[in-house]
Amino acid sequence: MLDIAIIGAGPAGLATALRLHQQGFRPRLYEAVPEIKPLGVGVDIKPYAVKELTELGLYEAFCAISVEAHESIFYTGHGQQIFAENCGRHMGYDHDQRFVHRGQLQMMLYNAVQARLGEEAITLGCRCSRFEQDEFGVTVWFDNSLNSAAPTQIRADVVIGVDGIRSVVRSHLLPESVRTHFSGLTLYRGVTVMPPFKTGGSILHIGDPIRQGTLIVYPIQNNVDGQGNQLVNWVIEQNEKPQSEEDWNQHTGVKEIEHVFDDCKLDFLDVSQMIASARECYLFPLIDHDPLPAWSFGRITLLGDAAHAMYPRGGNSVCQAFVDARVIAEKLAAISDPVEALKAYELERREKVNWLVLASRGEGPEVVRRIVEERSGGKPFEDIETIFPYEEALSIFSEYHAKAGMKIPTEHASAGARKYKSVFTTSN
Repeated sequence: MLDIAIIGAGPAGLATALRLHQQGFRPRLYEAVPEIKPLGVGVDIKPYAVKELTELGLYEAFCAISVEAHESIFYTGHGQQIFAENCGRHMGYDHDQRFVHRGQLQMMLYNAVQARLGEEAITLGCRCSRFEQDEFGVTVWFDNSLNSAAPTQIRADVVIGVDGIRSVVRSHLLPESVRTHFSGLTLYRGVTVMPPFKTGGSILHIGDPIRQGTLIVYPIQNNVDGQGNQLVNWVIEQNEKPQSEEDWNQHTGVKEIEHVFDDCKLDFLDVSQMIASARECYLFPLIDHDPLPAWSFGRITLLGDAAHAMYPRGGNSVCQAFVDARVIAEKLAAISDPVEALKAYELERREKVNWLVLASRGEGPEVVRRIVEERSGGKPFEDIETIFPYEEALSIFSEYHAKAGMKIPTEHASAGARKYKSVFTTSN
């Protein structure tokens, strides 16, 4: 049986360990931080990724910490509706779409790894510093200054680098990948405790990319305070901000952004009040990471953000990592030569995900708001059909969903068109 070392115990690394365990392996995980904490804000888990969690036997546990998505609605910066579609099972997919706090998702996976592989499977407080491979395996060295009980060196048959957007493994394999470019765009990511809005499972896409920027809003935890309120995640994308560190956990305030969406008038949500009432807010710069020319190098490969760091647009980053986890486990189980197995994993995954890396760098499905802004001149309109017909919008979304691995069921796409045609107007 192969001795597999996973570098990184974020959601992607933990899911990889669980998938490998399903295939009969007993991988070991090595994580740089000395303690796993439920940090971060919201993530959108698409139906194809819920399928992956279901196959891991975690669906019920996942439902307990997440919110089911019912609908996705796009608005102009004035609050006029552009487009709407159902989500998950409501669109006819075989699985839900769900919203969850990233930290709670990580803790769920962490607890599952401990229960199935044993607490000894995860070593904390050891940061990968370098590695060398030969014909028979890989030697990995660690900085264990945060945990003196952790090893300084291990030997493995296979090493999987799942150590995130600032991957040490990637930087050693592909030194040129450390040359990145700041896009000029910065995200403010916050959460607010507030009453449910609309269906209680609605995701809102608000604003125009020229005048205001972008605001995405969705709930990530039900009854967070025992009084029926939800924990609502919101993300504001702003241009021409100074570059900060590429770190998901940079705390900041909301002073610079609390009035950006004052012009947005929705009859069910006070956007500015939601922002001003934030429980916490984080700053994150959008950095361009070019698609990698290779993931696998002999007995070492990359997975998740280490392999395909992408903008958090369209909700595909962690979802694609869950697919990576299944595929790499299947290849290692089916192909006796680990080098060939890692090549097969890369062949199946890299080209598909690289398309999403570039698509997320663009606007993805969010392009519909820019189209309306340009055609309307940024002014309120009487009838959206006269400037952006429904069928044109539907074609954009259908293409993007298909590329992400979740082609819209034909019969439900037409049903959705009939349902939303009546609300595809100027009303909120």
